[in-house]
This record gives sequence, C-alpha cells and structure tokens, in this order.
Amino acid sequence: MEILSNFGDGLLVAMQPQNLLYCFVGVFLGTFIGVLPGIGSMAAISMILPLTFYLEPTTALVMIAGVYYGAEYGGSIASILMNIPGTPSSSITCIDGYPMAREGRAGIALFASAIASFGGGMIGMVVMAVLAPALAALALNFGPTEYFAVILLGLVAASAVSNGSPLKGVAMVVAGLMLGTVGVDLTTGTERFTLGIPELRDGVSLVIVAMGLFGVGELIVSIKANRHGAQQTKLDYKKFYPSWAEWRAMVKPILRGGGIGSIVGALPGTGQTVASAIAYAVEKRLSPNKSNFGKGAIEGVAVPESANNSATQTAFVPTLTLGVPGSASMALVIGALMIHGITPGPRLLVEHADLFWGLVASFLLGNIMLLILNIPMIGLWVRLLQIPYRFMYPTIIVLICIGVYSVNNNVFDIWLTLLFGWAGYLMRLYRFEPAPLLLGFVLGPMMEEQLRRAMLLSRGDPTVFLTRPISAALIAVTVLLLIYAFASALSARKRARAAMTVPS
Repeated sequence: MEILSNFGDGLLVAMQPQNLLYCFVGVFLGTFIGVLPGIGSMAAISMILPLTFYLEPTTALVMIAGVYYGAEYGGSIASILMNIPGTPSSSITCIDGYPMAREGRAGIALFASAIASFGGGMIGMVVMAVLAPALAALALNFGPTEYFAVILLGLVAASAVSNGSPLKGVAMVVAGLMLGTVGVDLTTGTERFTLGIPELRDGVSLVIVAMGLFGVGELIVSIKANRHGAQQTKLDYKKFYPSWAEWRAMVKPILRGGGIGSIVGALPGTGQTVASAIAYAVEKRLSPNKSNFGKGAIEGVAVPESANNSATQTAFVPTLTLGVPGSASMALVIGALMIHGITPGPRLLVEHADLFWGLVASFLLGNIMLLILNIPMIGLWVRLLQIPYRFMYPTIIVLICIGVYSVNNNVFDIWLTLLFGWAGYLMRLYRFEPAPLLLGFVLGPMMEEQLRRAMLLSRGDPTVFLTRPISAALIAVTVLLLIYAFASALSARKRARAAMTVPS
C-alpha cells in the first residue's frame, strides 16, 4: 500500500501542467531524433540539456527521461523500414523487423514495436517502483567477477542469436572482441592495433560500426540486386495491424522481454543492447516458432523492443539510488541532477521522494503519449517505402554520413563507415551474421576491464570466478547454453545429412 500511495503522489507531480508539457516535448523530440540514423539518445540528451538548466529539477528529469526512451523507440522505426538502427540497441530489431518490411508487413512490424515498447515500458516502470531498493541492493553485490560473468553470458547469447552455424556466431563475437581492442589501452596507455593512424587512437566508434554493417551494407546489397522503383512492391495497406494469431504470439515475448530487460537494465554497465540480445536469444530458444526467427517473426520484433524499453526504465535505478551511471546517457542524467544541486545515491529516495516518484509516474504518462503519438503515424512511416529507391538511396547515404560525421566532426569516420559497409556486404554474402560482431564489439572493452580488475583483486587467481556464487552460477549457465547450441547444431547437421542420403 505504501508503494501505491507513493506512486499516487508521484502521479500528482507528473500530471502538473508544466511536467506534462515537457514530458510530451521530450518524447516527441526523442522519437524524431531516434529515427535519424546514428544520432541516438546520448546526442539527443546533450542537445536539450542546456534547456533544462532553467527548469525545476523534477521537470528537467522528466523531460530528459522522455527524450531517452523516446529516442529508443524512434530507433526501431529506421531499423524496421531501412535496416538502419537509429540506436545501437535497435540493431537487434533489424534481424526480424526488416524482413517483415520486405514482405509487405512493415505496418504490422511498427505496430508490434509500439505495443511491445509500451508493454516493456510498463513492466520496467512496475519493477522500478516495486523493486528499486532490492535491485539496488543486488547491484551492490556485483563485483568485477560478477560483471565479467554476466558479460560472458551476453556474448554467448549473442552467438546464439546467429541464425547460421554456432561456429560462425562465435567467430563473429571474437571478431567484435578484437575490434574493441583497437585504440589506446586505458590501463597501460599504449596504442594497440591502430596501424599508425591517429584517428584510431580513441578506438572505433560504435556509431561507425553499426551504421556501416547495417546501413551501408544493406544499401550495397540493394544496389547489387539492381532494385529499381519502390523499395518493395508487396505493400498492402490492409496489413497495418496484427491478426488475432499475431496478437497472441506477441504476449509471452513481451512479458519475457520485459522481465529480462528489467533485470539487465538495473545492472550498471549493461544497458539496452545487452538486454535486447539476451532476450532475443532466450526467446529464440523458447519460441515454438524458432525456425522463422531472422526471416520475419513477429516475436523477433516484440521481444527486443520490450526488453529495450524495460531496460531503459530500470536503467534509472542504479543511476538514482547508487549514483552509478550505467551508460553515457545516464552520466548526463547525473550531471543534470548535480547541476540542480541534487546528489544521486541511496538517500535520494528519502530526501527527494517527490522527484523519484514523479519520474516513475511520468514513465506511465510518457509511454501512453508515445503510443498515441506513433500508432496513427504508422501509415506515414510505411509510405516511406513507396519512395522510389533512386531517391531513397542518396537520402539514406546522406543521413548516414551526417550521423557519423556528427560524432567526431571527422571525414575519416565517413570513409571508415563505408569500409565497414563493404565488410557487412561480404558477411551477408558468406552468411555471417553481423549482430554478434556488433555485440562483441560493444561488450569487449567492458569485459576486458572487469577481467583485469578481478585478476588484480584476486592477485592473479583465476579460480575467483568459480568461488563466488553469483559468477559461478552465471558461468555455469553460459557453459550449458554453449553446449546446447553446439549440440543442437550437430544434431541438425546429422538430420540434414540423413535426409540427403535417403533415396527419393
């Protein structure tokens, strides 16, 4: 009852006219910026941060949060329609969302994305309201060994995401890990694998890798196929909304994705990309429709979007209750709070209860606004596919170049993006999935950092990963998942060989 009472008080705060107005402005701007390739939530928050200096702390935080989860939703639109992830976490949505658009089901994919985002956001809001103290206590129990184990689990799950051979999936993860080592080693200060190129001293930007593999790579495939006229000719304006069977197929993935995203999002340093990848991998193993994943399964759109948006909500738990930012975007949130004289930490729930519960209640209002704002626009988004490809191609290239150039204001980044685009095309040609590479690249530096910390604290004893209960359990799950993946691949190969040897 105390939680309901606190949430009711927060709802009164969130429904104040000023807070409602800035919540709407935040989700609107976030969605618009999220659609643009390569911009992302961090750039969106950076743009509007100066505007919040003149607002009340609660109003400023509500607006920043609206931009944050609005951008995460907007990123799925470009992922589904053009196979260009607007945000890194929406790269998982490309796997099934874009094939749905190619089949003339773009409207259904966008509708499923909106409903799953709303469902995941609501699950994340409930988890944040009910379990914030417990999740904060759990996060306090995570040391370097536990973080290494959970990242290792994420990487193995990423290889399970691959629709082809598990060996190819593991190879892509290893390639991503190697790519993540490029740049200056933060521990020793020495350059690694920069080939003497000054622009690589800071490593390769995630925006460059994502835009190249998913954006430019798909454009090259399209040119190779000599696609003319409209991007897809199967567009059926009656297929804007899911059938009853598709509605039923989405329910469990939304619930599972929301649950996984809520837990993963509350752990500092993991974030939406990890949550989406793990949720997708789990759903692919549990779904009765697993053979259709990667080919346009509606579950493959619902589960990463639900996990992504629930993780977005619960990412505020460590940020507000521990003062530990889980991402660069959350670091900006901490900066905004400190500008207003509020120090995030365990005392925030006591000293600034109105701010915390007002933010939680604003998640409900903001997600409803997103639903109302975006569902009527599905027809408009789908009609983008009717633009002749000779006009769409240069437009997409320009947007990608602008997004990439805006990161460091460096032309070298554009050339590097084009190089990754050709790599993405070759990967598609030889049936290597780009998603595991992207996730290996994202998680690699964090994995290396936590491994070094764990080894320093244990004085070089590697058994520390098996003597701590949480890390030992996570590693055991990882090993079981890896064994299951390879065993499934071997059995599938044996069945295929047996089918080939049977005389017709």
